[in-house]
Amino acid sequence: MLPGDPLGRTPGTPLTPPDTGIKETIGGNPNLKPEVAYEWTYGVVWTPAKVVRGLTLTADFYHIDLRNATLDRDANNILFINFDRRTGTLPNGAPTGGVFSDLIQRDPVTGAVLNVNAAVQNVSRRITEGLDYEASYQLDTSMFGRGNFGVFTFTFNGNYLARYVLQGSPGGLKINRDNLFTGPRLGSLPRNRWYSSVFYDGPAGSWLGGLDAGATVHYIGQYWDGFKSRKIREWTTLDLIVNYTFNLPASAAQNEVAGYARDGGKNTESKDGKGKNVMPVSTAEYNPCGWHAWLNNATVTLGVNNVFDFAPPFVAGNSENGYDQWQANIRGRTWYVALTKRF
Repeated sequence: MLPGDPLGRTPGTPLTPPDTGIKETIGGNPNLKPEVAYEWTYGVVWTPAKVVRGLTLTADFYHIDLRNATLDRDANNILFINFDRRTGTLPNGAPTGGVFSDLIQRDPVTGAVLNVNAAVQNVSRRITEGLDYEASYQLDTSMFGRGNFGVFTFTFNGNYLARYVLQGSPGGLKINRDNLFTGPRLGSLPRNRWYSSVFYDGPAGSWLGGLDAGATVHYIGQYWDGFKSRKIREWTTLDLIVNYTFNLPASAAQNEVAGYARDGGKNTESKDGKGKNVMPVSTAEYNPCGWHAWLNNATVTLGVNNVFDFAPPFVAGNSENGYDQWQANIRGRTWYVALTKRF
C-alpha cells in the first residue's frame, strides 16, 4: 500500500488481506501453440579397422534452442514476477502492465488479487549445448586362431553438458542452470554423466552359446545444490546381469527328410521276401509338446542393480525427500529375475 491511498488504508497494508482465498486456474491450455526448436549437430565416427579391429569411436556436439516452450508456474511465482517487472502502479498500489499481467485479475477498487491463471503457457526458452561421446570395442576371441571362446564387448558412453540456459518469461533474464539442482519439479542437469560396461557372449554352437552376462557402472558427477550453496556428491553404482537362452538341438525326427522316412519309397520287405506296397511314413512333428519344446528358445534372466547398496547423495534443496529423484533412487540393492519364452 502506498501513501495517499484513495481508500485511506495505512501504508504497508497488503492489497490482498491475509488468509484470503484466491482462485487459481491450473491444468491444460487449449490456446497453446507449437514449440519451435532451432538445432544443429556436428558428429564424427571413427572405426580404425586397420589399427584396432573392433574399435569404434563417436562424438556428437549438439546445440538446441527451444523457443515458445511450455512452462507451468505456481501462482506465487506469477505474482512475484509481475510485481517485479511492472510498468506502472495504480493509486491503490496495484501494479499495472509488465510480464504476466494478463494472467492476474484484481479488484479494480482495492487492488486485491481475485484470480491467477497458472495454466501451462508458451512463455519459456531453453538453450542446451553439450557433447555426447562413446567408445566401443568388440573382442572376438576367434581372431587369435586358437578356438572360439566367445565375444567380449566393452562400452564407454557419456555426456558433457556445456550449457543449459533457461529464460522463464519473454524478455526475462537468461539464467544458466547447468550443473545445478533447481528443485523437485524442474529437476537437475549434471555436467558429467557416463556409464561403462563389459558384456560377454558365449561361442555359438556350444552350451555357452546362450550365455550373455555383463556388468555396468553408472556415474553421475558432482553438481550444485540450489543456487551454488553446497555441492552434491557424485553417485556411482554397479549393476550385474546374466541371461541364458536355451537353444536346444532338434530331435532326431526333426532331422529326417522333411515329412518322410529315410527310404522315401513305397516298397517294404516282408518275412517271406516279397515286397509290399505301403504309403510313406511321415516323420513331421506337429504341435510339439513336452519340456523340450517349452525350454527351447526360453531365456532366464538374473540381475542385481546397485550391487553395493549405495544410498543416493543428500540434497538439501529437496525438502520433500532429501535426494534428487531425477538422477537417483532410494531402492538400494535390487534383485530381479525374469523368464522369457519366444514362440
